[in-house]
Amino acid sequence: MVHQLRANAPAPAAPAPLDMGDPAGTGAAITVTTTHLERGGVPWIPVMGEYHFSRDLPERWERELRKMRAGGVDVVATYLLWILHEETEGDLRWDGARDVRTFVETAHRVGLKVILRIGPWAHGETRNGGFPDWLQALPVAHRTDDPAYLVHVRRWFAGIAEQTRGLFHGPDTPDAPVIGIQVDNELYDQPAHLATLRRLAEEAGMRASLWTATGWGGAQLPPRAVLPVYAGYSDGFWEESDVEWPAFGATHFTFSAARDDLTVGADLRDHGAVVGDDAALGAGDPWPYATCELGGGMTVAYHRRPHVDPADVAALALTKLGSGSAWQGYYLYHGGTHAIAALSTTQESHATGYPNDVPVRDYDFFAPLSAHGRQRPHFHSLRRQHQFLRSWGHVLAPLPVTLPAPADGGPRWSVRADGGRGFLFLNTHQPAVAPLPDLEDVAFEVRVDDATVTVPTRPTRVPAGTAAIWPLRQPFGSIPALTVTAQPVTEIRVGDRTVVIFAAADGIDVELQVERDGATEIMRPEGPPGPGCMVTVGDTDLVFLAAAQADTVWRGEIEGRDTVLLWDGEAWFDAAGFRMAPPARASSLLAVPALATDASGTAGPFTRHAVPAGPSPHTVALGAGPEPVTAPVRRDPRSGRLSAPTDGDFAALDPVPVAIEDAWFEDVEQLMLELDWTGDALRLYAGETLLADQFWSGRPLEVDLLPHREAIRSHGLTLRAFAWDPAAGVHVDRRVRPAGSAPVLELRSAVARPVVTIALA
Repeated sequence: MVHQLRANAPAPAAPAPLDMGDPAGTGAAITVTTTHLERGGVPWIPVMGEYHFSRDLPERWERELRKMRAGGVDVVATYLLWILHEETEGDLRWDGARDVRTFVETAHRVGLKVILRIGPWAHGETRNGGFPDWLQALPVAHRTDDPAYLVHVRRWFAGIAEQTRGLFHGPDTPDAPVIGIQVDNELYDQPAHLATLRRLAEEAGMRASLWTATGWGGAQLPPRAVLPVYAGYSDGFWEESDVEWPAFGATHFTFSAARDDLTVGADLRDHGAVVGDDAALGAGDPWPYATCELGGGMTVAYHRRPHVDPADVAALALTKLGSGSAWQGYYLYHGGTHAIAALSTTQESHATGYPNDVPVRDYDFFAPLSAHGRQRPHFHSLRRQHQFLRSWGHVLAPLPVTLPAPADGGPRWSVRADGGRGFLFLNTHQPAVAPLPDLEDVAFEVRVDDATVTVPTRPTRVPAGTAAIWPLRQPFGSIPALTVTAQPVTEIRVGDRTVVIFAAADGIDVELQVERDGATEIMRPEGPPGPGCMVTVGDTDLVFLAAAQADTVWRGEIEGRDTVLLWDGEAWFDAAGFRMAPPARASSLLAVPALATDASGTAGPFTRHAVPAGPSPHTVALGAGPEPVTAPVRRDPRSGRLSAPTDGDFAALDPVPVAIEDAWFEDVEQLMLELDWTGDALRLYAGETLLADQFWSGRPLEVDLLPHREAIRSHGLTLRAFAWDPAAGVHVDRRVRPAGSAPVLELRSAVARPVVTIALA
């Protein structure tokens, strides 16, 4: 079946009705139009990743920020969690992991811009939403214009302003890193207070180009003062434990004009989800569709533990682009660890009035970059999208969305186009709990101005799990107009030739429609997708990779040369070149142009270079597992949700020794413990110090042991764990949920994986 639509004509962009942005005309001016953002007069789709500096070690910041940059992120967003900076009233601290100035300066050195989320209330699954206990206990109207509350807010903002002085981007400081500020978070019914927060921040000296506030849940926002930013998650820990997949889930895998999700954070609102019409959902707003919390994964609560897959994250992000997103913001992009402060732990819990108990330390979120910097599969699949935006985001940004008429069982697709060319977005992926079917005999007919494009020219099968962007009549190299059933990844000039890398979709043949000299020529590459699968048109080489191979594409500067590499592993770029963690066995990578190191062959336009083997993992001996013990079943009297086992509950368990040899720490950059287990809740200790914990959700525990070497040497390493209790009512994804009625505690295996890196130049 041929599915048809006529692409909407683009409306001229005008300045958005918002009091923000730099004066137009300056070289690095950031401005907001009615349809998109611009930087230096060029349309721009920011890619923003959340990384909480205070939830990681300062010695890791530069390495992890470089990984984010290599992943295609160009803006880092970070919360300032008040409780970590002023646990005791009057003792405002900026040392160690609290040093926001050093973090921002490091981001700047790496090449990232910064959005500060200054609160005062942050949430972020933090105790009191980030308020210090002393502030939470004050008899004031928190998160309002109560003068007694604002006295403390002014002091908090003054402290932030002092730490970040001189770091704000503006006409006089065009190269400065901080481009925006978010005030508060998830505040739904206090628009005047949000305006007050912006005013107080500016009075303190924070003059940002962009001001944002979360718009989900039908939030009431002050006119002109803030740009609303939205969320989209494939699952949520805040749902009840008897929910297999939340009702909101499918909306984020369906192309739509709606921007809002009324269910995010609804468990923390007294009135639940706000109900509104399309206007309340953001459709038709006279400013760009911006996001700050596209789910990079999902954290867990004790009662409910989502199991988000990497493909869920990538498909959701692509669907938002096809729905008109002009700002891709991920929460979290880099996982973290809840700090243990001097007076308390800092996670949200039933004990502090929240409806959810979350782990004491674990805030990994199954993010693209783990809490300890491991690059997960969705780091790579998102990098594919981000490289597309780095190369063609300026083309996509101003393009309006056209949605087809609803059709039950039809394909999920959209088009963003101008008068004569554009991009087609297609998604048949949905989480495994509610998968979509294959589609048979599908083609798309798109009318743009006086032309009609049918892609592919003959109907084809579209397998379930497809998420793709296809160019419609786009120029590439010297090709004036190309329509192709493959997703552009990046384009690089090498000598007198242009090399364009594409990602083929699994199960869909690559078909090219090349328009030149008044005619259209249909081409198909010879052979299956791969580095050598190339179609040459004039001085332009079009390379078609298989989908998995496209996730191995990296692009960055090596010794001053713009370089594209194919490398299936962990890596990033730094001053030394392409820094990688070599696998246990010798391997190779492909590069264009060739690297300075010796070559060992070619594939298409790429040159092959050897990669030496890295260290092998160590098998970790675990002590004899105890008899399975289930946690006491307790429920929070307010929410009715299951409560996590307490410190006392864990103390009553028999510890299991975890044998780590001190020699394993020598000459490594990280020593990653990976524990494969099944159960309910687990804690890892050095002596009596809690290093890590996890509510089991079907994934292994991962923790970098290197920062804890001295504690482990002195006190040893042990774990305590509760068994899975099938009768308790905890939600775990049915794909991994233990069967049967007996308690289950399995400590299957543990390895200590030494991480070292090398640089290829």
